[in-house]
Amino acid sequence: MIKTKVIKVDRDFPDTKHIDEAVAVLKKGGIIAFPTETVYGLGVDYTNKKALDNLYSVKQRSQDKPFTLLIANIRQIDDFAIDVPVGAYRLVDKFWPGPLTLVLKSKDSKVVTVGLRVPNNNIALSLVKHTDFPIACPSANISDKEESKNAEEVLKYFDTKIDLVLDAGQVEIGMPSTVVDVSKAKFEILRKGFIKDSEIEGVLSKKRVLFVCTGNSCRSVMAEGLFKKKLKEANRFDVEVFSAGIAAYIGRGASFETVELLKDEGVDMSKHSAQRVNSDMLKRSDLVLVMEKQQESCLLASNPELKNRIYLLNEFSNFKQDNLEIDDPIGRDAHTYKKVFLEIKEAVEKLVKLV
Repeated sequence: MIKTKVIKVDRDFPDTKHIDEAVAVLKKGGIIAFPTETVYGLGVDYTNKKALDNLYSVKQRSQDKPFTLLIANIRQIDDFAIDVPVGAYRLVDKFWPGPLTLVLKSKDSKVVTVGLRVPNNNIALSLVKHTDFPIACPSANISDKEESKNAEEVLKYFDTKIDLVLDAGQVEIGMPSTVVDVSKAKFEILRKGFIKDSEIEGVLSKKRVLFVCTGNSCRSVMAEGLFKKKLKEANRFDVEVFSAGIAAYIGRGASFETVELLKDEGVDMSKHSAQRVNSDMLKRSDLVLVMEKQQESCLLASNPELKNRIYLLNEFSNFKQDNLEIDDPIGRDAHTYKKVFLEIKEAVEKLVKLV
């Protein structure tokens, strides 16, 4: 029987050699313990079945209860999950890195769901970043027993049963992460933790609307400015509004005509800075509104998950029955700008009643 090795580690600035030693244990199929900001966790190489079996055994946990995987950043969600809902991105934008575990539909056909978390702890993050495999990480305790908040408590459970403990003293929070199942249509809080239910519900109650045109200098800017104004007048603070362009010159301001038309409505968009639409914006938007069919087709071609979230803005207006597209006024006369502006204004006025 070999005594578990304990290494003292600086919580904020962990020595690379200590991280490397822990990673080496994982690569050999061993079990380590280390701090997160919530409680101490156990870790194994998720791709190593024997290591996983050993982890279930030492935890005395039923194998029908999967382990959470630690990941290094939000971008890695797509490596493990599919059909990620917009609300999930709102939650991770607000609470990651941090004490939130999300249960999502698994990309691995062998399992239905997968739990993911980005920890807010330099030791845990360093471990994840120094491995080329996911780390399965349950709390460092026997199932249904109190979670470990320091290395001494870990050893009471697991001395001689695991290979290594990275000891960084007492954890900061001392209670588990909040677990939210976002794999179904109705989100469910599976485990209450540090993040309160009301905080989760507050984030999920908000919506994001993204207006898209070509250059993000006129039509989408008009829509953004007018929609924000209408929402404010309606005392609606549950909707976030953005705009972008498919072929925008990043950082470019709104056109002079656009700024002046909005100014007449009491809307200041003089400091607008154009941005190019990207997949991250689209993933995080509950509703994407474009000006032309070609823009809709372009975005759907590379982002098919938008199918039920993307529309022509003029679908919300009766301004033009024969043609739902809103023409690009760039480089055209003031009369054209005014005509486009009124189309967008009517559509936005109806939209605010529907979101």
